[in-house]
Amino acid sequence: MDKFYLDTHAIIKPVGGVYSEPDSKYLEKFKKQFKVKLLRSTFDQLEFDMIGVDASITNAIRRILLAEVPTMAIEKVLMYDNTSIIQDEVLAHRLGLIPILADPREFEFMPPLDEETEWPEPDENKVIVMKLKVRCKRNPKPPEGATTPSDLYTDALVMTSHMKWAPIGSQAKKFEGREIQPVNHDILIAKLRPGQEIDAVLHCVKGIGQDHAKFSPVGKLSCVCVCACVRVFIVCLLPCSYSILSL
Repeated sequence: MDKFYLDTHAIIKPVGGVYSEPDSKYLEKFKKQFKVKLLRSTFDQLEFDMIGVDASITNAIRRILLAEVPTMAIEKVLMYDNTSIIQDEVLAHRLGLIPILADPREFEFMPPLDEETEWPEPDENKVIVMKLKVRCKRNPKPPEGATTPSDLYTDALVMTSHMKWAPIGSQAKKFEGREIQPVNHDILIAKLRPGQEIDAVLHCVKGIGQDHAKFSPVGKLSCVCVCACVRVFIVCLLPCSYSILSL
């Protein structure tokens, strides 16, 4: 029985222990047999069947989606003030895991930096700048008999809705009508009490899940063999059109 090996750009058939050129006939047969049937597609979920393909190929695609599809995520946090009970390092980590609604195809990768190299000035083609400035105050006119923090204070909960995009260069014109923002506006970042404040500038860069899990566009990905096909179910942290369908 012939054996075939999946190379970077082709399917290779070994002859006498030596790799030969791609078998064009086998490749054409594979193209005819392989089909993708879309079952369900929403803003952040995708379900489809892969027909005429081995489970190993599906698993390879699964690994690619998890580790090699680029997204934008917060990489650098410039903390100017943080009087909340959350330490700066923990707060920066929480911010880094917030999915950002931005098309990574519009940006370039940041070059690798040494530990001794200072963080460069933001480049409009490589960096997204967002600002987070929230200060908790007492509500001057709370409802009668109020006891909950949401009634007694203003801005007691720091949410992703407080994160504001600060365009640099020509980004405002380039992304007109496509404002860059967190994917979800109801993610809790921190809790404040009167007098406490968070003031930070956030730099988002392009990366892949292989470098850090925060860049992975997939929150849940499962593959199940159903009859003669492999059913794939994906929950995206970003719009599927940005991260998965373009693959």
